[in-house]
Amino acid sequence: MTTLANHPQLRLVGVWDRDAVRLDAFARYWKVSPYASLDAVLADPTVSIVVNLTTPESHYAVNRAALTAGKHVYCEKPLAMTVEEASELVALARERALVLAGAPANGLSDAQALCASLLAAGTIGTPRLVYAEMEDGPVFKANWRAWRSRSGARWPGVHEFEVGCTLEHAGYAASWLVSLFGPVAEVSAISALTFPDKGPGTETLTLGPDFSVGCLKFRSGVTARVTCGLAAPRDRSLTVIGDKGTIVVRDLWDNRSPVHVEAVGAKRSLMHRGLDWLEWKMGRKLPMRLYPGMRVRYPKTSSAPALPAFPSQIDFVRGIAVQADAINRGETPFFSGATARHLTEVVLALNSGWRDYRPFDF
Repeated sequence: MTTLANHPQLRLVGVWDRDAVRLDAFARYWKVSPYASLDAVLADPTVSIVVNLTTPESHYAVNRAALTAGKHVYCEKPLAMTVEEASELVALARERALVLAGAPANGLSDAQALCASLLAAGTIGTPRLVYAEMEDGPVFKANWRAWRSRSGARWPGVHEFEVGCTLEHAGYAASWLVSLFGPVAEVSAISALTFPDKGPGTETLTLGPDFSVGCLKFRSGVTARVTCGLAAPRDRSLTVIGDKGTIVVRDLWDNRSPVHVEAVGAKRSLMHRGLDWLEWKMGRKLPMRLYPGMRVRYPKTSSAPALPAFPSQIDFVRGIAVQADAINRGETPFFSGATARHLTEVVLALNSGWRDYRPFDF
């Protein structure tokens, strides 16, 4: 809702939630029309795209109902909780000539476009190795029960812990990787529940993995390591290492994240050299991070998107806008159909710790 105004080609017809109290609070705060039921949404001829922001276990059922009703669908990640259900949705959308698109939208960010342009220009030569971090810090130790959205809705912490941080967050890294380097040929991962006690209310629950690490081999020849966790200090960076240098993106959640480039053999600044000396002298890493190389300037634009300062800098509506524009042109957006299923497979493999898994191509 905070970034909807960035995309005037979209019109929000109405909203629905299975929780009547939450629906009323949301509709009143944002001054939008509530629907009486999901059936009412699907029966409304003015609705072109159904945006499915339900919890992951409901994605398949809502997606299928909307596609069956003849609606295009934009779904939060993952498309479904199994590869088979995701494949069924892709086939259903294809049969009905509908566009099924998937989140997250940060793979469409200005930062991603800048990084892609640097790679295309050969700035670091051939990319060989990538480190993608999706560490969100020890969230379960924070005062998350007091967190509220702008309309007053509680952050569903307990449910997030049940689903697991990989299913919730790995897509933010995977969408970037797939958009830059193409389809994943093989996934080998491990996952674990490392902190089973997430506080009051979680003692008797079956919680999802709170840590995962996976190696992705891309058909393009690139190899990537992806980590997700809820314990290590927050780090949502991307490091791409090539023959001639390195690109570092500070924050994959930031639409215009700072991006740094360092050539192989480049002379480091006095500050960098001083910190390197201190770390060597002290025998440990300092509690700060200086990013190597030169910060790359973004191309000048007539108007930068107005994004909220909190809780993130993602333009969440951009994916829906790109989908709508593609529908109007009779085209298929990149994060649609088979690509969305491919991302779902990769994330499911990471979350479940699958070894030597080969996802469908797109």
